[in-house]
Amino acid sequence: MSTARRVLLIAGIVVVAANLRTALTSVGPLLGPIRADLELSAGAAGFLVGALPLLTFAVVSPQVSRMVKRTGVDQLLWLGLIVLVIGILLRSIPVTALLWIGTVLLASGIAVGNVLLPGVIKRDFPGQIGQMTGVYSATMNVVGAIASGVAVPLAGTLPGGWRTALGFWAGLVLIAVAVWAPQLSRRATTAAGADDLSAQGTTTTTTTTAVTPWRSPLAWQVAAFMGMGSWIFYTMISWYPTVLHSFGAGEAAAGWLLSVYQMLGVVMSLTVPVVLHRLADQRMVAVAASVALVVGFLGLLLAPDLAVLWVVITGMGSGTAFLLALSFFSLRAADARSAAALSGMGQSVAYLFATVGPVLFGALNDVTGGWSVPLWVLIVLATAQAGVGLRAGRDTQVQT
Repeated sequence: MSTARRVLLIAGIVVVAANLRTALTSVGPLLGPIRADLELSAGAAGFLVGALPLLTFAVVSPQVSRMVKRTGVDQLLWLGLIVLVIGILLRSIPVTALLWIGTVLLASGIAVGNVLLPGVIKRDFPGQIGQMTGVYSATMNVVGAIASGVAVPLAGTLPGGWRTALGFWAGLVLIAVAVWAPQLSRRATTAAGADDLSAQGTTTTTTTTAVTPWRSPLAWQVAAFMGMGSWIFYTMISWYPTVLHSFGAGEAAAGWLLSVYQMLGVVMSLTVPVVLHRLADQRMVAVAASVALVVGFLGLLLAPDLAVLWVVITGMGSGTAFLLALSFFSLRAADARSAAALSGMGQSVAYLFATVGPVLFGALNDVTGGWSVPLWVLIVLATAQAGVGLRAGRDTQVQT
């Protein structure tokens, strides 16, 4: 691959990654006015902004590897961006039904990118998996954080309020459509990499097991680790501003604290790969990330006046856990084809599990009238994630 084409590919990965969170993270800070306009209960709001996208991820993710056989990796990724921009625009139209339809479409587009990018990195950057995963994870975090931080100001400035503020991000997707377009000239390949790519990125570790990921205990451990992390992350994206506001933060300040939470993910995405490169496996890093989440949630319960500190700690834990989950799809796979298969299976299971998170969090608030019980659920989940991380972080691989 020529230097110019390599640079263009990296730019494409970065700009695609920039669009894999904004359509979701821009909603949380606006949940108050959305609920008021649509007269939604906390449980219904949690389903709309959290559970529905995650349920869509769970349904679409395992289908990606089948669809890609007809289109090719790069081609399907571009089509996913088209679906994403259509979904964002439809969601912004003041028709209630289109709000739901648009959410399903934009989540479908994001699911395609979520599944395919680990395979693209395994295929084209087999020697720089940690670094490239860090780059695209950091990009998702920083742009997602910006989307959270500017959501309330945009809604207050642009005509149309929260609807226009959500539709604003369609412009960024159109940029990604243009930047990724040169990759369409590449020969169509299968999701995991076609036969000529199946050996690319192959690495040697302690154990390589030839089995479908659906029958691999290791694949289920990877899926469980991502599922627990996704439950926590998407619950926070949906409800953190509301929780912080109830503890005394202003509406705009709560939105910016959500940005801080996500920006810490950027820091961890850029620093953790340096550590991972020097370790024999990722078990202790997985445990450390989970412990940070437990400390952050406990702190928010016991000393809410120190909310900024707890946001920082949970942001570090969540950012590290998310980077590990993404890295596992490549690190636990023997080659590019296995990476895409593991990614599709793992994300399907993880997002199906995480679908419960935002809805349950809101429903528990409706029932109890407070945030203590919902936060204790997250503490228990983060503790369980530490145990799963000890298994998913082992130096072994799946080959499909």
